[in-house]
Amino acid sequence: MDKMKCETESGVERNMDRIAAMFPQVVTEVKGEDGKITRAVKWDVLKELLSGEYVEGGECYDFTWPGKRAAIAEAAKSIRKTLRPCKAESKDWDTTENLYIEGDNLEVLKLLQESYLGKVKMIYIDPPYNTGNDFIYEDDFKVSRDEWAEDSGELFEDEETGEAVRMFRNTESNGRFHSDWCSMIFSRLALARDLLTDDGVIFISIDDNEQENLRKICDEIFGEKNFVAQIVWQKRTSPDVRRAFSTAHEYIFVYVKSIEMVDVSISPLPLTDEDRSHFSNPDNDPRGPWVSSDFTAPGFRPNQMYAIKTPSGNIVYPPPGRCWKNLENVYNVLRDEGRLWFGDHGDGVPRQKTYVSERKGKIGWTWWQNSEVGHTQEATQELNKLMEKPVFDFSKPVRLLSRITQLASKDDDIIVDFFSGSAVTAHAVMQLNAEDGGKRKFIMVQLPEVCAPDSEAAKAGYKNICEIGKERIRRAGEKIKQENPLTAADLDVGFRVFKLDDSNMKDVYYSAAEYSQDTLDALVSNIKDDRTDLDLLYGCLLDWGVELSLPHTSENIDGVTVHTVNNGDLIACFDPNIPESAIRAIAKRQPLRAVFRDSSFAGAPQKINVEEIFKLLSPATTIKVI
Repeated sequence: MDKMKCETESGVERNMDRIAAMFPQVVTEVKGEDGKITRAVKWDVLKELLSGEYVEGGECYDFTWPGKRAAIAEAAKSIRKTLRPCKAESKDWDTTENLYIEGDNLEVLKLLQESYLGKVKMIYIDPPYNTGNDFIYEDDFKVSRDEWAEDSGELFEDEETGEAVRMFRNTESNGRFHSDWCSMIFSRLALARDLLTDDGVIFISIDDNEQENLRKICDEIFGEKNFVAQIVWQKRTSPDVRRAFSTAHEYIFVYVKSIEMVDVSISPLPLTDEDRSHFSNPDNDPRGPWVSSDFTAPGFRPNQMYAIKTPSGNIVYPPPGRCWKNLENVYNVLRDEGRLWFGDHGDGVPRQKTYVSERKGKIGWTWWQNSEVGHTQEATQELNKLMEKPVFDFSKPVRLLSRITQLASKDDDIIVDFFSGSAVTAHAVMQLNAEDGGKRKFIMVQLPEVCAPDSEAAKAGYKNICEIGKERIRRAGEKIKQENPLTAADLDVGFRVFKLDDSNMKDVYYSAAEYSQDTLDALVSNIKDDRTDLDLLYGCLLDWGVELSLPHTSENIDGVTVHTVNNGDLIACFDPNIPESAIRAIAKRQPLRAVFRDSSFAGAPQKINVEEIFKLLSPATTIKVI
């Protein structure tokens, strides 16, 4: 039986797979430094296939900074981590499809690569803006307890592991002020892109401090052609009189994974009653109410300068400096179908009709006024009211996130926010589901940053930001259900909590060859002593690329506990000395995957017997051990 990897796949391996898929002739096998056979790229062949011209140390258009290579390598580096389920802090564990994950988002994004690769329809993030006063993540963030200065304000103790987790205040005096921020955001966006569906879209909030650098980073990661919009959001309702120019706005960058899918990835906003009031039908057109638009275009194009005869017999030409919008054959089709309007008396320059019946919605502007989507003061007030006291600064308004979610998602899409803060994205997803009957699912990711002792949040009893986010989801969900009893009766307002931790496996699991046989014999199990069946089960789901939101059940079969995920996507049993009758019962259910403890079997003969049972009863099942 094969062993579970229990570590994330290297990003280098994923990139190698992509190259092999496009150019199989450039991938070969070589003997690595450890003497093992591994894959390698024949660079000379790849260069010949791509172009006769390639850059090797010469000048080229590029955006770089000190630490960029390290950021690229960090995104591709594999880790030995896991997500441990926490049912006690969850809500509706058995039925919910939403996730709340506590931990460093870089490592969480790596863990989600297998289970959610290409499955996320929309990502929204509100990362640190690098104002010189906020904290940013340090990717080399684990330090020993001896190095931890409790009063530094830059490190905090992880409640689960006791380790010190590093964040640092990136002041403008730092020689790498912009570089450190660029490295932090680059590696995370590189991983986030792989989670998106082909028609997936990402929205990123930012202000003036790093918007220029963020645009260049996004152009590199997502591709310039996949840029959709730079939305200007009016965040204030009144000017700051202390400034010569009061900053009234922030930006929201919008990128899609593939611009070819933009029509389905970003839907128009629904028409309001006021929008519909602008449509009329003065000529009793059978298609219904319409509005007209200009049938001319700027410039001089000879094949679009033809004469048009109006219904009244007038001959009209385009105005000076303009031409007709379409070629003459297209004009003839529009005229014959009655899609042009020549005025009340049929003697005017033609205008093209747009019918309300053919409009899926209205196209949004890149200028979002606070009267439409809310402002920062509104966000603070709505959160304070919900939580019954001030607990969090700089949240975004629910209306803003509802607009974003409405634009980019529908039905049962997955929404991710890996800088989730107060969890306003989760709030907006639940609110929108209640309004339109959608089944959208959210995944929130947040580092458990400790609330400062003198903060209002700490005084209210919240130890870290994650506690605030989880409580907001609980309260918001119940409030939405109370306010929408007819449409939200079956609304999913729960969430499964997971916490980032070190691997479930002892070091010997990864380097058994370095231990003597006597040492191995002394180790009863290669699984850490504090890990439960649930820890092991979800570790296997991550390793095997199964979604963490799927339903699972546990039952007793012939004296051992058997866990079944999604009616057979995976069946697991981690008990010692599993009887053959239980193995046969599992095999008869013909699961896609089955996993057991390696130590559940006395030796090789017992493992061979298990394999033979599955070959007989369920030959399509993949079997692994941990």
